[in-house]
Amino acid sequence: MKRIALLLVVASLAHAEPLTLARAIDIALTNNPRTRTTYLQARAAEAALGSARSAYLPEVDLNASLSRSRTSGTATTLLSPSVALSYLLFDFGGREAEVEQARQTLAAANLFHDQAIQDVILRVEQTYYDYLDAKALLAAQEATVRERQTSLDAADARHKAGVATIADVLQARTALSQAELNRESIEGALHTIEGTFATVLGSPATTHYEFGDLPLEIPAQNVTQSIEELLNKAASDRPELAAARAEADRAKARIRQVRAAGLPSFVLNGSGGRSIVTGGRDYTPYSAVLAMRFPIFTGYRNTWDIREAQLDAEVATENVRSLEQQIGLQVWTSYYALHTATQRLATARDLLASAQQSADVARDRYKAGVGNILDVLTAESALESARAQEVQSRADWLIAVAQLAHDTGSLDQEKTK
Repeated sequence: MKRIALLLVVASLAHAEPLTLARAIDIALTNNPRTRTTYLQARAAEAALGSARSAYLPEVDLNASLSRSRTSGTATTLLSPSVALSYLLFDFGGREAEVEQARQTLAAANLFHDQAIQDVILRVEQTYYDYLDAKALLAAQEATVRERQTSLDAADARHKAGVATIADVLQARTALSQAELNRESIEGALHTIEGTFATVLGSPATTHYEFGDLPLEIPAQNVTQSIEELLNKAASDRPELAAARAEADRAKARIRQVRAAGLPSFVLNGSGGRSIVTGGRDYTPYSAVLAMRFPIFTGYRNTWDIREAQLDAEVATENVRSLEQQIGLQVWTSYYALHTATQRLATARDLLASAQQSADVARDRYKAGVGNILDVLTAESALESARAQEVQSRADWLIAVAQLAHDTGSLDQEKTK
């Protein structure tokens, strides 16, 4: 019922006001299957820890038997309820190591859940900005189509006036068709991104959301923190790295558990009951036993188990080191990607301004009869490319900020600026 209610809320949002990024993230974290799966896995690990801790408590069993027998013509009914207790007193740290393994498994599961949250947030941000990028590209391409139509009208008018050849008209018409083809391709990509975005939010791909527009003004600025500070932040805050360290600690606890299995263990066993005999005398049997178990020889099984546990611990340690290097490379890459995106944003704006001026001049010259159609089409093609690059640079900068925030283990993008 809760999931049905959530889908109804999502459906209502799909037709309401434009979806903000914050609201999209909130929906995804609530509805995305991955976050739900990792949450349930963490809760399962929590239950396993509770099960491991139960080894510190005694086990109590209630038993009862009812029998009837006949001897020498006499029938006897015997009812024997009893209680049995078993309590592990000491095992040289075996229980403690097992609980520690479960504790580290729970820590890793919680951290993997945190990682899933950050991954989903990044995926939402990327897809959200991809959609706004495609939407802005579509608007830019529609402007190009209108300009190409204007150029075709001008060429057609000059041809009818006898001051231009039919070649001008054909070239302008070809350019218009190419612009329309590009618009259709962008529109198709937009629908694909829309379905991807709905899926990331945990909704059916057919769910439609209303979006705003890609911001025209981007508060572009370089990262104020040094790369060393960001690397240190990632080393301490990345949840998957902390999870790998927890897995290494679990592997070390496994060594202690295996070693304890080859040492003595002391168990207290006790039982008491009441035997009720029909036609006879009732009696109360009880017993208490302190037992020791010491595996003298196990066919070298314990020796090999210890060796396996040690090697597993070494593998887990190397996994931590490998992941540290991977995360360092990710931070390094995203750090300089943001620098590049900031520079490209300024350059793309300058390029767009220059291309716009060039296109305006080419059109005016053509209308005045001192230019040719090739100059106009070339300038408009350069303007089309400049518009696309300027739109892409804005989206790339926003995505680069989100990527750096993710790679440093921060959910707050402001901390990475």
